[in-house]
Amino acid sequence: MTDELTLSCEELLTTTRCVRRGLDLDRPVDPEHVKDCLRIALQAPNGNNRQNWRWLLLTDPPLRAKVAEVYRAAFYDRNAAALERPARLPGAARSLLTSARSLADRLHRVPVLVIPCLELAGGRLPAGNQAGLWASLLPAAWSYALAARSRGLVTAWTTVHLDREREIAELLGLPPTVRQGVLLPTAYPLRTTFRPGPRLPLEQVLHHDGWQGA
Repeated sequence: MTDELTLSCEELLTTTRCVRRGLDLDRPVDPEHVKDCLRIALQAPNGNNRQNWRWLLLTDPPLRAKVAEVYRAAFYDRNAAALERPARLPGAARSLLTSARSLADRLHRVPVLVIPCLELAGGRLPAGNQAGLWASLLPAAWSYALAARSRGLVTAWTTVHLDREREIAELLGLPPTVRQGVLLPTAYPLRTTFRPGPRLPLEQVLHHDGWQGA
């Protein structure tokens, strides 16, 4: 059984958080429930309806452990300087680093890992602006996170593994035509209520009728 929640559309959109520390690492997740969420995700828009997305669902413990090992190496490489002197970071940045480190250190225990990918001709990313390319994958990845939340699951959106994308690809046997987009650790939460996250006021980021528009 899932812990399906009764949330309004606004509640779902504003309380689907990136959960790194509050994951129930001891409660198993039925892969069939994850597949239900992925079926919903496949309704997201994608360029010319090509549907060249591919989805990796990882539940095998030894395989998850290997992926987690590569992820941790990428995390500690990326954050080496900050981890040496965390006290020098502003409070919010220090809290985020601590949270991200907790996920990296425990990723092997997260019951489900989902990796959305794109299959590209030759596996080559185009030069210049890639917004159109990733717009055929990332909306679906976020739809998966929303569907998971509505069913009592939580996810963490992370791309740290892309620092070592080729190592992950070799572990998972991906052909060279497949590029990874994001990693979504999935689990039940230790708590079920979440608040909207801290964001800048709209007035600070909105430009109306051009960049100079107030």
